[in-house]
Amino acid sequence: MFNPSFICRKAVLPQMAFACALFSAQSPLQKSVPEKEGISSEAIVKFLQAANKLQSTEFKSFMLLRHGKVISDVHWNPYQKDLKNRLYSCSKSFTATAIGFAVQENKLKVTDKVISFFPDKQPSEISDNLKELSIQNLLTMSSGMEKEPDFIRGSENDWVKAYLAVPIDNKPGSKFNYSSLATFMLSAIMQKVTGQTVADYLKPRLFDPLGIKGYDWESNPQGINTGGWGLRVKTEDMAKFAQLFLQKGKWNGKQIISEEWVKEASSAHILQNPNADEKLKSENDWVQGYGYQMWRNRFNSFRGDGAYGQYMLVLPEQDAVVIITAESNNLQEELNLVWEHLLPAFQPKAIPENKSAYQKLKGLENNLSIEPLKSDIFPKINKTFSFAENKDKYQSVELKSNGQKLEMKLTINGKSYPFEFTSGKWNQQETMWIQPTSDRKSITDSYKLYPAKITNSFRWKDEKTLELKTIYLETPHSHLMEITFDNDSLIFELKNSADFGKKSTILKATEIK
Repeated sequence: MFNPSFICRKAVLPQMAFACALFSAQSPLQKSVPEKEGISSEAIVKFLQAANKLQSTEFKSFMLLRHGKVISDVHWNPYQKDLKNRLYSCSKSFTATAIGFAVQENKLKVTDKVISFFPDKQPSEISDNLKELSIQNLLTMSSGMEKEPDFIRGSENDWVKAYLAVPIDNKPGSKFNYSSLATFMLSAIMQKVTGQTVADYLKPRLFDPLGIKGYDWESNPQGINTGGWGLRVKTEDMAKFAQLFLQKGKWNGKQIISEEWVKEASSAHILQNPNADEKLKSENDWVQGYGYQMWRNRFNSFRGDGAYGQYMLVLPEQDAVVIITAESNNLQEELNLVWEHLLPAFQPKAIPENKSAYQKLKGLENNLSIEPLKSDIFPKINKTFSFAENKDKYQSVELKSNGQKLEMKLTINGKSYPFEFTSGKWNQQETMWIQPTSDRKSITDSYKLYPAKITNSFRWKDEKTLELKTIYLETPHSHLMEITFDNDSLIFELKNSADFGKKSTILKATEIK
Protein backbone atom coordinates (compact mmCIF):
# COMPACT_ATOMS: atom_id res chain seq x y z
CA MET A 1 0.00 0.00 0.00
CA PHE A 2 1.23 3.51 -0.83
CA ASN A 3 2.58 5.21 2.29
CA PRO A 4 3.16 8.96 1.77
CA SER A 5 4.78 9.30 5.18
CA PHE A 6 7.59 6.95 4.04
CA ILE A 7 8.36 9.15 1.05
CA CYS A 8 8.18 12.27 3.21
CA ARG A 9 10.67 10.81 5.69
CA LYS A 10 13.03 10.01 2.83
CA ALA A 11 12.55 13.27 0.90
CA VAL A 12 15.77 15.14 0.36
CA LEU A 13 15.06 17.33 -2.64
CA PRO A 14 13.38 20.70 -1.95
CA GLN A 15 10.68 19.92 -4.52
CA MET A 16 9.87 16.64 -2.79
CA ALA A 17 9.86 18.29 0.62
CA PHE A 18 7.41 20.91 -0.64
CA ALA A 19 5.20 18.22 -2.16
CA CYS A 20 5.21 16.30 1.11
CA ALA A 21 4.29 19.40 3.08
CA LEU A 22 1.47 20.12 0.64
CA PHE A 23 0.23 16.52 0.85
CA SER A 24 0.33 16.64 4.63
CA ALA A 25 -1.66 19.86 4.77
CA GLN A 26 -4.29 18.69 2.31
CA SER A 27 -4.73 15.12 3.54
CA PRO A 28 -8.06 14.34 5.19
CA LEU A 29 -8.21 13.55 8.88
CA GLN A 30 -6.98 10.10 9.84
CA LYS A 31 -9.57 7.46 10.65
CA SER A 32 -9.66 4.76 13.30
CA VAL A 33 -11.92 2.22 14.97
CA PRO A 34 -13.75 3.49 18.09
CA GLU A 35 -12.49 0.71 20.36
CA LYS A 36 -8.86 1.45 19.46
CA GLU A 37 -9.42 5.02 20.64
CA GLY A 38 -11.10 4.04 23.90
CA ILE A 39 -14.82 4.31 23.17
CA SER A 40 -17.26 1.56 22.28
CA SER A 41 -19.03 1.42 18.94
CA GLU A 42 -22.14 0.54 20.93
CA ALA A 43 -22.10 3.92 22.71
CA ILE A 44 -21.93 5.75 19.38
CA VAL A 45 -24.77 3.60 18.03
CA LYS A 46 -26.92 4.56 21.02
CA PHE A 47 -26.10 8.24 20.47
CA LEU A 48 -27.06 8.07 16.79
CA GLN A 49 -30.24 6.16 17.51
CA ALA A 50 -31.24 8.72 20.14
CA ALA A 51 -30.37 11.57 17.77
CA ASN A 52 -32.56 10.06 15.09
CA LYS A 53 -35.54 9.91 17.45
CA LEU A 54 -35.50 13.55 18.56
CA GLN A 55 -38.64 15.35 17.47
CA SER A 56 -37.17 18.80 18.04
CA THR A 57 -33.95 18.28 16.08
CA GLU A 58 -33.22 17.06 12.57
CA PHE A 59 -29.56 16.05 12.36
CA LYS A 60 -27.67 16.69 9.11
CA SER A 61 -24.15 15.50 9.95
CA PHE A 62 -22.09 14.22 12.87
CA MET A 63 -18.37 13.64 13.27
CA LEU A 64 -16.57 12.28 16.33
CA LEU A 65 -12.80 12.47 16.79
CA ARG A 66 -10.76 10.86 19.56
CA HIS A 67 -7.01 11.32 19.90
CA GLY A 68 -7.10 13.25 16.62
CA LYS A 69 -8.70 10.44 14.60
CA VAL A 70 -12.18 10.22 13.09
CA ILE A 71 -14.08 7.32 14.64
CA SER A 72 -17.57 8.17 13.39
CA ASP A 73 -18.58 10.21 10.35
CA VAL A 74 -22.22 10.48 9.34
CA HIS A 75 -24.18 12.52 6.83
CA TRP A 76 -27.90 11.89 6.91
CA ASN A 77 -28.96 11.24 3.32
CA PRO A 78 -29.51 13.41 1.22
CA TYR A 79 -26.79 15.56 2.88
CA GLN A 80 -23.32 14.87 1.49
CA LYS A 81 -19.73 15.11 2.71
CA ASP A 82 -18.51 17.25 -0.18
CA LEU A 83 -21.09 20.00 0.38
CA LYS A 84 -20.66 23.04 2.58
CA ASN A 85 -22.65 23.93 5.70
CA ARG A 86 -24.02 27.33 6.61
CA LEU A 87 -22.23 27.82 9.93
CA TYR A 88 -24.27 30.72 11.24
CA SER A 89 -22.51 31.90 14.43
CA CYS A 90 -19.82 29.23 14.33
CA SER A 91 -18.35 31.79 11.93
CA LYS A 92 -17.57 33.94 14.97
CA SER A 93 -14.90 31.53 16.23
CA PHE A 94 -13.06 31.84 12.91
CA THR A 95 -13.22 35.64 13.05
CA ALA A 96 -11.81 35.65 16.57
CA THR A 97 -9.00 33.38 15.37
CA ALA A 98 -8.12 35.98 12.74
CA ILE A 99 -7.77 38.48 15.59
CA GLY A 100 -5.49 35.95 17.31
CA PHE A 101 -3.22 35.76 14.28
CA ALA A 102 -3.10 39.57 14.10
CA VAL A 103 -2.12 39.74 17.79
CA GLN A 104 0.54 37.10 17.13
CA GLU A 105 1.92 39.22 14.28
CA ASN A 106 1.85 42.42 16.39
CA LYS A 107 -0.68 44.06 14.07
CA LEU A 108 -2.96 44.94 16.99
CA LYS A 109 -3.67 44.29 20.68
CA VAL A 110 -6.95 43.22 22.26
CA THR A 111 -6.75 46.34 24.46
CA ASP A 112 -6.80 48.63 21.40
CA LYS A 113 -9.80 50.95 21.31
CA VAL A 114 -12.29 50.40 18.51
CA ILE A 115 -12.61 54.07 17.50
CA SER A 116 -8.84 54.28 16.94
CA PHE A 117 -9.25 52.23 13.76
CA PHE A 118 -11.97 54.42 12.25
CA PRO A 119 -11.15 58.12 12.71
CA ASP A 120 -13.24 59.01 9.64
CA LYS A 121 -16.36 57.15 10.80
CA GLN A 122 -16.76 58.43 14.35
CA PRO A 123 -19.96 60.20 15.45
CA SER A 124 -19.86 63.95 16.06
CA GLU A 125 -20.07 63.34 19.81
CA ILE A 126 -18.03 60.49 21.28
CA SER A 127 -19.32 59.20 24.60
CA ASP A 128 -17.02 58.01 27.38
CA ASN A 129 -18.27 54.46 26.85
CA LEU A 130 -17.48 54.56 23.14
CA LYS A 131 -14.00 55.86 23.95
CA GLU A 132 -13.47 52.85 26.22
CA LEU A 133 -14.82 50.21 23.82
CA SER A 134 -11.98 47.77 23.04
CA ILE A 135 -11.38 44.80 20.77
CA GLN A 136 -11.57 42.59 23.85
CA ASN A 137 -15.06 43.94 24.63
CA LEU A 138 -16.15 42.93 21.13
CA LEU A 139 -14.53 39.51 21.50
CA THR A 140 -16.34 38.82 24.79
CA MET A 141 -19.75 40.20 23.77
CA SER A 142 -19.52 42.95 26.35
CA SER A 143 -19.75 46.11 24.23
CA GLY A 144 -22.08 47.73 26.74
CA MET A 145 -24.92 48.06 24.23
CA GLU A 146 -28.23 47.08 25.77
CA LYS A 147 -29.62 45.62 22.54
CA GLU A 148 -28.23 44.20 19.32
CA PRO A 149 -28.34 47.01 16.67
CA ASP A 150 -29.93 44.61 14.22
CA PHE A 151 -31.30 47.40 12.03
CA ILE A 152 -27.80 47.71 10.56
CA ARG A 153 -27.90 44.27 8.94
CA GLY A 154 -29.17 44.37 5.40
CA SER A 155 -28.72 48.13 5.19
CA GLU A 156 -26.94 49.63 2.19
CA ASN A 157 -25.44 52.27 4.49
CA ASP A 158 -21.96 52.13 6.02
CA TRP A 159 -22.25 49.47 8.73
CA VAL A 160 -19.17 50.60 10.66
CA LYS A 161 -20.35 54.19 10.84
CA ALA A 162 -23.83 53.06 11.86
CA TYR A 163 -22.45 50.80 14.61
CA LEU A 164 -20.27 53.54 16.11
CA ALA A 165 -23.32 55.82 16.25
CA VAL A 166 -25.33 53.39 18.41
CA PRO A 167 -25.56 54.54 22.07
CA ILE A 168 -23.56 52.40 24.52
CA ASP A 169 -25.75 52.14 27.61
CA ASN A 170 -23.38 50.34 29.98
CA LYS A 171 -19.68 50.46 30.70
CA PRO A 172 -17.90 48.19 28.19
CA GLY A 173 -16.87 44.92 29.78
CA SER A 174 -19.51 45.09 32.51
CA LYS A 175 -22.35 43.11 30.96
CA PHE A 176 -22.78 40.23 28.49
CA ASN A 177 -24.94 41.03 25.47
CA TYR A 178 -24.67 38.65 22.52
CA SER A 179 -24.15 40.60 19.30
CA SER A 180 -23.36 39.44 15.78
CA LEU A 181 -22.65 43.05 14.80
CA ALA A 182 -19.88 43.15 17.42
CA THR A 183 -18.21 40.32 15.52
CA PHE A 184 -18.76 42.17 12.26
CA MET A 185 -16.79 45.04 13.79
CA LEU A 186 -13.91 42.63 14.49
CA SER A 187 -13.97 41.71 10.80
CA ALA A 188 -14.00 45.39 9.85
CA ILE A 189 -11.01 46.06 12.13
CA MET A 190 -9.11 43.17 10.56
CA GLN A 191 -9.76 44.51 7.07
CA LYS A 192 -8.71 48.00 8.12
CA VAL A 193 -5.45 46.74 9.64
CA THR A 194 -4.47 44.16 7.02
CA GLY A 195 -6.10 45.44 3.84
CA GLN A 196 -7.64 41.98 3.38
CA THR A 197 -10.97 40.41 4.17
CA VAL A 198 -10.94 38.00 7.09
CA ALA A 199 -11.33 35.10 4.64
CA ASP A 200 -8.33 36.20 2.57
CA TYR A 201 -6.24 36.89 5.66
CA LEU A 202 -7.01 33.44 7.09
CA LYS A 203 -6.22 31.59 3.86
CA PRO A 204 -2.43 31.20 4.28
CA ARG A 205 -2.57 31.17 8.08
CA LEU A 206 -5.47 28.79 8.80
CA PHE A 207 -7.32 27.44 5.78
CA ASP A 208 -4.29 26.34 3.73
CA PRO A 209 -2.39 24.67 6.61
CA LEU A 210 -5.54 22.75 7.61
CA GLY A 211 -6.39 21.85 4.01
CA ILE A 212 -9.71 23.72 4.10
CA LYS A 213 -10.85 24.44 0.54
CA GLY A 214 -13.97 25.59 -1.27
CA TYR A 215 -15.16 27.82 1.59
CA ASP A 216 -16.94 31.13 1.11
CA TRP A 217 -17.94 33.99 3.38
CA GLU A 218 -20.66 36.56 2.85
CA SER A 219 -19.73 40.24 2.75
CA ASN A 220 -21.61 43.43 3.53
CA PRO A 221 -22.25 46.16 0.91
CA GLN A 222 -18.86 47.70 1.69
CA GLY A 223 -17.07 44.42 0.88
CA ILE A 224 -16.31 43.44 4.49
CA ASN A 225 -16.86 39.81 5.50
CA THR A 226 -19.84 39.68 7.84
CA GLY A 227 -17.71 38.06 10.54
CA GLY A 228 -20.48 37.02 12.92
CA TRP A 229 -22.16 34.80 10.35
CA GLY A 230 -21.92 33.86 6.67
CA LEU A 231 -19.00 31.39 6.57
CA ARG A 232 -19.63 28.07 4.80
CA VAL A 233 -17.30 25.08 5.13
CA LYS A 234 -17.64 21.30 5.11
CA THR A 235 -18.26 19.23 8.25
CA GLU A 236 -14.71 17.88 8.12
CA ASP A 237 -13.40 21.46 8.02
CA MET A 238 -15.32 22.25 11.21
CA ALA A 239 -13.66 19.21 12.77
CA LYS A 240 -10.20 20.36 11.70
CA PHE A 241 -10.77 23.77 13.27
CA ALA A 242 -11.95 22.24 16.55
CA GLN A 243 -9.07 19.75 16.53
CA LEU A 244 -6.60 22.63 16.10
CA PHE A 245 -7.93 24.14 19.33
CA LEU A 246 -7.85 20.77 21.08
CA GLN A 247 -4.18 20.52 20.07
CA LYS A 248 -3.54 23.98 21.56
CA GLY A 249 -2.87 25.56 18.19
CA LYS A 250 -0.62 22.87 16.71
CA TRP A 251 -1.19 21.18 13.36
CA ASN A 252 1.04 18.45 11.94
CA GLY A 253 3.59 19.26 14.62
CA LYS A 254 3.72 22.97 13.77
CA GLN A 255 2.42 25.75 16.02
CA ILE A 256 -0.11 27.42 13.70
CA ILE A 257 -1.50 29.82 16.29
CA SER A 258 -0.05 30.41 19.72
CA GLU A 259 -0.99 28.19 22.63
CA GLU A 260 -1.50 31.35 24.69
CA TRP A 261 -4.18 32.58 22.29
CA VAL A 262 -5.99 29.24 22.29
CA LYS A 263 -6.06 29.30 26.09
CA GLU A 264 -7.29 32.90 26.18
CA ALA A 265 -9.93 32.36 23.50
CA SER A 266 -11.36 29.23 25.13
CA SER A 267 -11.37 30.56 28.71
CA ALA A 268 -14.33 32.30 30.32
CA HIS A 269 -13.91 36.08 30.40
CA ILE A 270 -17.47 37.01 31.30
CA LEU A 271 -20.57 35.28 32.67
CA GLN A 272 -23.78 35.36 30.66
CA ASN A 273 -25.87 35.29 33.83
CA PRO A 274 -23.89 36.17 36.98
CA ASN A 275 -26.98 35.42 39.09
CA ALA A 276 -27.47 31.87 37.81
CA ASP A 277 -28.11 29.48 40.69
CA GLU A 278 -26.39 26.12 41.08
CA LYS A 279 -29.30 24.19 39.61
CA LEU A 280 -29.28 26.26 36.43
CA LYS A 281 -25.51 25.99 36.13
CA SER A 282 -25.72 22.22 36.51
CA GLU A 283 -28.23 21.92 33.64
CA ASN A 284 -27.57 24.73 31.20
CA ASP A 285 -24.68 25.14 28.76
CA TRP A 286 -25.47 28.81 28.09
CA VAL A 287 -24.48 30.11 31.55
CA GLN A 288 -20.99 28.60 31.85
CA GLY A 289 -19.11 31.69 30.68
CA TYR A 290 -18.01 33.16 27.35
CA GLY A 291 -14.53 33.44 25.89
CA TYR A 292 -13.35 35.03 22.67
CA GLN A 293 -16.31 34.12 20.46
CA MET A 294 -16.53 30.69 22.07
CA TRP A 295 -18.92 29.35 24.67
CA ARG A 296 -17.85 27.43 27.75
CA ASN A 297 -19.76 24.20 28.39
CA ARG A 298 -20.23 22.03 31.39
CA PHE A 299 -17.64 19.28 31.93
CA ASN A 300 -14.71 21.66 31.39
CA SER A 301 -15.28 21.88 27.65
CA PHE A 302 -16.00 24.64 25.13
CA ARG A 303 -17.62 25.11 21.75
CA GLY A 304 -18.18 27.14 18.64
CA ASP A 305 -21.94 27.58 18.39
CA GLY A 306 -24.20 28.43 15.46
CA ALA A 307 -27.95 28.95 15.18
CA TYR A 308 -30.18 25.88 14.84
CA GLY A 309 -27.63 23.60 16.49
CA GLN A 310 -24.36 23.89 14.55
CA TYR A 311 -21.71 22.80 17.06
CA MET A 312 -17.93 22.47 17.20
CA LEU A 313 -17.43 20.85 20.62
CA VAL A 314 -13.94 20.56 22.13
CA LEU A 315 -13.56 18.19 25.11
CA PRO A 316 -9.97 18.55 26.38
CA GLU A 317 -10.24 16.09 29.28
CA GLN A 318 -11.49 13.41 26.88
CA ASP A 319 -9.13 14.42 24.03
CA ALA A 320 -12.20 14.47 21.80
CA VAL A 321 -14.01 16.65 19.27
CA VAL A 322 -17.71 16.43 18.42
CA ILE A 323 -19.14 18.14 15.34
CA ILE A 324 -22.88 18.43 14.72
CA THR A 325 -24.86 20.19 12.02
CA ALA A 326 -28.61 20.21 12.48
CA GLU A 327 -31.85 22.12 12.49
CA SER A 328 -33.04 22.26 16.08
CA ASN A 329 -35.45 24.27 18.18
CA ASN A 330 -34.19 22.66 21.41
CA LEU A 331 -30.47 23.32 21.49
CA GLN A 332 -29.89 22.10 25.04
CA GLU A 333 -31.58 18.79 24.28
CA GLU A 334 -29.21 18.36 21.35
CA LEU A 335 -26.15 18.94 23.55
CA ASN A 336 -27.54 16.71 26.29
CA LEU A 337 -27.31 13.74 23.93
CA VAL A 338 -23.53 14.20 23.87
CA TRP A 339 -23.31 14.41 27.65
CA GLU A 340 -25.64 11.44 28.13
CA HIS A 341 -24.31 8.98 25.56
CA LEU A 342 -20.76 9.94 24.56
CA LEU A 343 -19.16 11.66 27.54
CA PRO A 344 -19.39 8.69 29.96
CA ALA A 345 -18.26 6.27 27.25
CA PHE A 346 -14.75 7.70 26.84
CA GLN A 347 -12.13 5.43 28.42
CA PRO A 348 -8.48 6.33 29.10
CA LYS A 349 -7.11 3.42 27.06
CA ALA A 350 -8.09 1.24 24.12
CA ILE A 351 -10.83 -1.28 24.84
CA PRO A 352 -11.33 -4.79 23.41
CA GLU A 353 -12.37 -5.12 19.80
CA ASN A 354 -16.08 -5.69 19.17
CA LYS A 355 -16.59 -6.56 15.51
CA SER A 356 -20.34 -7.00 15.66
CA ALA A 357 -20.87 -3.62 17.36
CA TYR A 358 -18.52 -1.93 14.89
CA GLN A 359 -20.33 -3.47 11.93
CA LYS A 360 -23.63 -2.30 13.41
CA LEU A 361 -22.20 1.22 13.70
CA LYS A 362 -20.98 1.21 10.09
CA GLY A 363 -24.35 -0.05 8.89
CA LEU A 364 -26.16 2.66 10.81
CA GLU A 365 -23.81 5.40 9.56
CA ASN A 366 -24.44 4.32 5.96
CA ASN A 367 -28.21 4.16 6.29
CA LEU A 368 -29.25 7.17 8.34
CA SER A 369 -31.46 9.42 6.26
CA ILE A 370 -34.10 12.08 6.19
CA GLU A 371 -36.96 10.19 4.62
CA PRO A 372 -38.32 11.59 1.35
CA LEU A 373 -42.02 12.09 0.84
CA LYS A 374 -43.63 9.01 -0.69
CA SER A 375 -46.95 8.79 -2.45
CA ASP A 376 -49.32 5.84 -2.68
CA ILE A 377 -51.48 7.44 -5.35
CA PHE A 378 -50.47 9.30 -8.50
CA PRO A 379 -53.21 11.52 -9.96
CA LYS A 380 -52.25 13.04 -13.30
CA ILE A 381 -52.13 16.79 -13.70
CA ASN A 382 -51.06 19.18 -16.46
CA LYS A 383 -52.29 22.65 -15.58
CA THR A 384 -51.14 26.23 -15.08
CA PHE A 385 -52.62 28.51 -12.43
CA SER A 386 -52.42 32.28 -12.04
CA PHE A 387 -52.01 33.69 -8.53
CA ALA A 388 -54.17 36.50 -7.23
CA GLU A 389 -52.23 39.71 -6.68
CA ASN A 390 -49.92 39.35 -3.67
CA LYS A 391 -47.10 41.25 -1.93
CA ASP A 392 -44.55 38.50 -2.66
CA LYS A 393 -45.20 38.88 -6.42
CA TYR A 394 -45.97 35.22 -7.11
CA GLN A 395 -47.48 35.17 -10.60
CA SER A 396 -48.13 31.59 -11.68
CA VAL A 397 -47.50 27.94 -10.97
CA GLU A 398 -47.35 25.23 -13.63
CA LEU A 399 -47.76 21.59 -12.58
CA LYS A 400 -47.14 18.45 -14.62
CA SER A 401 -47.19 14.95 -13.20
CA ASN A 402 -47.09 11.49 -14.63
CA GLY A 403 -46.44 8.67 -12.20
CA GLN A 404 -43.60 9.04 -9.72
CA LYS A 405 -42.23 12.28 -11.20
CA LEU A 406 -43.70 15.74 -10.90
CA GLU A 407 -42.58 19.03 -12.44
CA MET A 408 -43.41 22.44 -11.03
CA LYS A 409 -42.52 25.85 -12.42
CA LEU A 410 -43.04 28.88 -10.21
CA THR A 411 -43.00 32.32 -11.80
CA ILE A 412 -42.23 35.08 -9.31
CA ASN A 413 -41.73 38.72 -10.26
CA GLY A 414 -41.03 37.81 -13.87
CA LYS A 415 -38.54 35.02 -13.12
CA SER A 416 -39.24 31.31 -13.55
CA TYR A 417 -38.02 28.64 -11.16
CA PRO A 418 -38.35 25.03 -12.38
CA PHE A 419 -38.39 22.10 -9.94
CA GLU A 420 -38.42 18.34 -10.43
CA PHE A 421 -39.83 16.17 -7.65
CA THR A 422 -39.82 12.40 -7.22
CA SER A 423 -41.82 10.18 -4.91
CA GLY A 424 -40.02 7.89 -2.49
CA LYS A 425 -36.55 9.25 -3.22
CA TRP A 426 -34.75 12.57 -3.34
CA ASN A 427 -34.16 14.31 -6.67
CA GLN A 428 -31.18 16.68 -6.62
CA GLN A 429 -30.93 19.83 -8.73
CA GLU A 430 -29.98 23.50 -8.45
CA THR A 431 -32.16 26.58 -8.16
CA MET A 432 -31.99 30.36 -8.03
CA TRP A 433 -35.08 30.54 -5.79
CA ILE A 434 -34.37 32.35 -2.53
CA GLN A 435 -33.16 30.10 0.25
CA PRO A 436 -35.12 29.71 3.47
CA THR A 437 -33.64 31.62 6.38
CA SER A 438 -34.78 33.06 9.68
CA ASP A 439 -33.53 36.49 8.65
CA ARG A 440 -33.32 37.50 5.01
CA LYS A 441 -31.28 40.51 6.07
CA SER A 442 -28.46 38.13 6.97
CA ILE A 443 -27.96 37.19 3.31
CA THR A 444 -25.96 40.21 2.24
CA ASP A 445 -24.32 39.09 -1.00
CA SER A 446 -26.39 36.12 -1.97
CA TYR A 447 -24.64 35.55 -5.29
CA LYS A 448 -22.21 33.37 -3.33
CA LEU A 449 -25.09 31.11 -2.32
CA TYR A 450 -26.50 30.53 -5.80
CA PRO A 451 -27.28 28.47 -7.67
CA ALA A 452 -28.36 26.68 -4.50
CA LYS A 453 -28.04 22.92 -4.32
CA ILE A 454 -31.43 21.42 -3.48
CA THR A 455 -33.20 18.08 -3.45
CA ASN A 456 -36.93 17.44 -3.81
CA SER A 457 -39.63 14.86 -3.13
CA PHE A 458 -43.44 14.79 -3.26
CA ARG A 459 -46.52 12.88 -2.24
CA TRP A 460 -50.25 13.09 -2.81
CA LYS A 461 -51.94 13.13 0.60
CA ASP A 462 -55.21 12.49 -1.22
CA GLU A 463 -56.67 13.14 -4.68
CA LYS A 464 -56.94 16.88 -3.96
CA THR A 465 -53.87 17.58 -1.81
CA LEU A 466 -50.27 17.64 -3.04
CA GLU A 467 -47.31 17.97 -0.66
CA LEU A 468 -43.86 19.05 -1.89
CA LYS A 469 -40.60 19.28 0.04
CA THR A 470 -37.39 21.02 -1.02
CA ILE A 471 -34.23 20.68 1.09
CA TYR A 472 -31.48 23.27 0.65
CA LEU A 473 -28.47 21.01 1.02
CA GLU A 474 -25.93 23.63 2.12
CA THR A 475 -28.20 24.98 4.84
CA PRO A 476 -30.08 23.31 7.70
CA HIS A 477 -33.35 24.38 6.12
CA SER A 478 -36.13 23.30 3.80
CA HIS A 479 -39.34 24.50 2.19
CA LEU A 480 -42.57 22.57 2.62
CA MET A 481 -45.35 23.33 0.15
CA GLU A 482 -48.92 22.12 0.21
CA ILE A 483 -51.25 22.61 -2.75
CA THR A 484 -54.97 22.02 -2.28
CA PHE A 485 -57.03 21.75 -5.47
CA ASP A 486 -60.66 22.82 -5.76
CA ASN A 487 -62.02 22.41 -9.29
CA ASP A 488 -60.39 25.22 -11.33
CA SER A 489 -58.56 26.86 -8.41
CA LEU A 490 -55.99 26.00 -5.78
CA ILE A 491 -54.58 27.16 -2.46
CA PHE A 492 -50.78 27.27 -2.33
CA GLU A 493 -49.19 27.23 1.14
CA LEU A 494 -45.45 27.67 1.68
CA LYS A 495 -43.72 27.03 5.01
CA ASN A 496 -40.11 27.73 5.90
CA SER A 497 -38.44 25.29 8.29
CA ALA A 498 -36.17 28.08 9.55
CA ASP A 499 -39.08 29.33 11.66
CA PHE A 500 -40.34 25.77 12.28
CA GLY A 501 -43.54 26.38 10.35
CA LYS A 502 -44.72 29.23 12.58
CA LYS A 503 -45.36 31.44 9.58
CA SER A 504 -46.67 30.54 6.17
CA THR A 505 -47.37 32.17 2.85
CA ILE A 506 -50.87 31.30 1.66
CA LEU A 507 -51.91 32.24 -1.87
CA LYS A 508 -54.93 31.53 -4.05
CA ALA A 509 -54.64 30.80 -7.77
CA THR A 510 -57.07 30.09 -10.60
CA GLU A 511 -56.52 27.87 -13.61
CA ILE A 512 -55.42 29.43 -16.88
CA LYS A 513 -57.45 27.78 -19.64
